[in-house]
Amino acid sequence: MLSHLDPTDELSEHIQEQCSYASHEPANTDVLIQDSSKRSRQLTSLIWNEFDILYVELDGSQRAQCKWCKRDYAYGRTTGTSNLWRHLSNCTRRGQSDFEERSPIDQGIYREKMGIAIVKHNHPYRLVEQEGIRNLCVYLNSDALPISRNTIKVDIEKMYKREKERVKTELNSISSRICLTTDLWTSIATDRYLALTAHFVHEDWILQKRVLNFHHMPPPHGGPILAEKVIGLLRDWAIEKKVFTIALENASYNDGMVNLLKQHLRLRNTLFCEGEFFHVRCNAHVLNLIVQDGVKVISKPVSKIRDCVKYIRASESRKLKFAECIVQVSLPCNKRAHQDVPTRWNSTFVMLDSALEYKLAFHQLHVVDRSFSIFYPTEEEWLRVQKFTILLRPFYDLTTLFFGTNYPTANLYFHGVWKIQKVITEEVNNLDIEVSEMAKQMKLKFEKYWECYSLVLSFAVILDPRFKMDYVVYAFKKLYPFDYEERAKEVRDKFYLLFEEYENTFDGDLLDGSIAGCSGGDLGNDNDDFAEFESQQHANKRNKSQVDSYLDDT
Repeated sequence: MLSHLDPTDELSEHIQEQCSYASHEPANTDVLIQDSSKRSRQLTSLIWNEFDILYVELDGSQRAQCKWCKRDYAYGRTTGTSNLWRHLSNCTRRGQSDFEERSPIDQGIYREKMGIAIVKHNHPYRLVEQEGIRNLCVYLNSDALPISRNTIKVDIEKMYKREKERVKTELNSISSRICLTTDLWTSIATDRYLALTAHFVHEDWILQKRVLNFHHMPPPHGGPILAEKVIGLLRDWAIEKKVFTIALENASYNDGMVNLLKQHLRLRNTLFCEGEFFHVRCNAHVLNLIVQDGVKVISKPVSKIRDCVKYIRASESRKLKFAECIVQVSLPCNKRAHQDVPTRWNSTFVMLDSALEYKLAFHQLHVVDRSFSIFYPTEEEWLRVQKFTILLRPFYDLTTLFFGTNYPTANLYFHGVWKIQKVITEEVNNLDIEVSEMAKQMKLKFEKYWECYSLVLSFAVILDPRFKMDYVVYAFKKLYPFDYEERAKEVRDKFYLLFEEYENTFDGDLLDGSIAGCSGGDLGNDNDDFAEFESQQHANKRNKSQVDSYLDDT
């Protein structure tokens, strides 16, 4: 407790002596010398170099104030100066000449900062009660009052409610529609949680994302139960009338949930085009399903490499032995052998790609470690894995692109699909029978899910002035050479349908400037009448011509 005192300081030594004495003799009365005739007291104790006398209480006790931290304590003939010595041994301000320049601590801000730190770094509430944290806070500012875990819990709940109201106000103030994504997550303890995220473009044209809820979802997880939960969350956030699309994985319960959600929102007449574009399937998940079918063709060599990686990562001694093998074959050590999550093909690709880089090290370990030989793939299996990774690299690059969160990804959809289709088509005709078989399996899955894609994703490439409708026609011609014109016409018609919906919603605000706003002399009411007549006569023609003129321009 006295470790912060300077051991060379004479007063510090005296403090330690007095504290030791005070612990046995609390009434230290020898510091005040007063003769029997009650003359003025002479203060001889060293403690008065650190304290100022304040005033006398009604009960006759006196108080003194610490010159460093300005706290006051009682002393007197009956209590002595033990109180003062005890405080001086613990005073964190002693010796700090600049403390008077410091502004007093705001306990409310201090508690809020502590709450933010707990939330941001995922700490438990009991952090505030840990001795080390409390000592640190007192050292930084001795006025900081201790906080209990119950207090910080209440503070964090208040912060959450305040931030929720702020986000709710933000969502209701934007003029654009909101796109939702939702998914079921499984924790390490196998508990399921429903995540609901809102995506929208802010008034300053910056893409925004807000995680609205991460809600515990006990079983069962059927479509009706999930739909009821999502509807309740939309009501809670007051955004039922602002929803445009919802993006989901390709799970059967999600299809049931979407149908019920669509029916609910249709009854309230809040969906654009009767929900024609409401359901959007997750592109990254579709790619995962397509590739998983290809992975099954070479499941045996993949399984062997997975076992190899598990073997070298199972203990510290095996890691060191594998590191020695890397040095022996003169390979760079700037990467590590990754272990995959079997349900996520992109992690499997990373595992195979890193294993191929360390192929010589694995071979060296195979030579020196007989136990490892059980898992080691044959040369033919290594070759199959190498061919497979070459086939999968475009899929991995596209998935990484789709996983981006700081930029829009809808406009990348058509380009990515075309690249994947091109790779699969080329590999179907590969002379290697195994690679051709993998590509055929992936092509079947690709054609199945291409039919399910939402047309709204094609609108993003149409609204890109570099491509417009021509790119949609081009992509369909490559995918469906026999009926691409009909498919392209369907996309074009739906694009017009959505524009007309916006036109009706904004009540003509999408039109160009009215002729009534032009200057050039005052023609009185006749000019206003003509503007109204012209608006009625040519409204439909002018609205359509905006889209036509955009699409027809080069």
